[in-house]
Amino acid sequence: MTKVCHFSSAHAPNDTRIFHKQCASLAKEGYEVTFVVKAKDSRSAGVSTEKGVKIVQVPIDASSRLKRMLFGAKAVYQKALEEDADIYEFHDPELLPYGLKLAKKGKQVIFDSHEDYPTQIMEKEWIPSVFRKIISGCYRSYETHVVKHLAAVLFPCTKNGVNIFEGRAKRTVILSNAVMLEEAVSPQEGGIGQKDGKTVCCTGSLTYQRGITHLIRAAHLAGVRLVLAGKYSSEEYQKELESMPEYECVEYLGYLGRKELAQVYARTSIGMSTILNVGQYADLDNFPTKVYEYMAAGLPVIVSDYPFMRRAVEAEGFGIAVDPSDPQAIAQAINRLLADRDMALKMGEAGRAAITQKYNWGIEENCLSCIESWNRKRVLLKRGLLC
Repeated sequence: MTKVCHFSSAHAPNDTRIFHKQCASLAKEGYEVTFVVKAKDSRSAGVSTEKGVKIVQVPIDASSRLKRMLFGAKAVYQKALEEDADIYEFHDPELLPYGLKLAKKGKQVIFDSHEDYPTQIMEKEWIPSVFRKIISGCYRSYETHVVKHLAAVLFPCTKNGVNIFEGRAKRTVILSNAVMLEEAVSPQEGGIGQKDGKTVCCTGSLTYQRGITHLIRAAHLAGVRLVLAGKYSSEEYQKELESMPEYECVEYLGYLGRKELAQVYARTSIGMSTILNVGQYADLDNFPTKVYEYMAAGLPVIVSDYPFMRRAVEAEGFGIAVDPSDPQAIAQAINRLLADRDMALKMGEAGRAAITQKYNWGIEENCLSCIESWNRKRVLLKRGLLC
């Protein structure tokens, strides 16, 4: 049996993209799968099994980013190395040196680049602005050096139709963050149901770049309740928002699990995703994960008016695209949907249909199986077991 080892020093043991999608899918396909990951806490350290996947939680000092990157990454790598897997897949940029080490040991290695990290570095508030361009350039050069030695790179989408690893990696596979149908909140749980017609929601990361400041102003202008579920980017940003007069329209719930999100979707009428045109967001040919969740729940969606999203809402008919920096335009779109229940219902149904037919993990799962099958053949060839 071919052994596959995923490892991460930054993500959680129950990470959706890594554990619930990739690891669980590969285990279902008959691979021997291990997920080596930083422990949730000191009590969680150790070995367990879930969904046919061996989970090794490694205790690391994550009290600071630097400690996690320097010492945590090494600790996770050493545990992963003990697995002596045939195929390794890592998920964090600080693990690039260890991915290269594994490749030089003759292992088949995949880098799942969850983000466009060179661009993302330019947006990191904790990095002094004067150093961001230098660090971003150095990171991109080193990333390019490493991925040339790896079997493949995974990335969630293209950017303006372009593969960002084209000419840099041996092989790139687009593996989106499409929703898992069996895990998604259904319309019966969270779609058009008993709603007051005055509440909209926004879930996930709550940052300025994701348009939260403008969205609060828009909700206030529209006279609706805005439910926010997720984590603020910083305490400073949260305090800044709470000091706004318009914040009175906000109901902040913090981070929520699936069952709690189902309750939010059940009582809200519109899903909001008005990400600003900064950094990488406007260029991605993909939806934020929350948009997939809104669609699966049967909610009409208001999204940013960027090329990919505009084309998608026009083709699938599940929402309205607006200028995310214009609170007045966002407010008008909210009121338009709330005033026309039939249109909102049709958009919600269209979104759910698009999820079941096109944007779901079952389709992406086939792509993942092809990647691992290709790597398994390379392993067997190397062992002399396949001609």
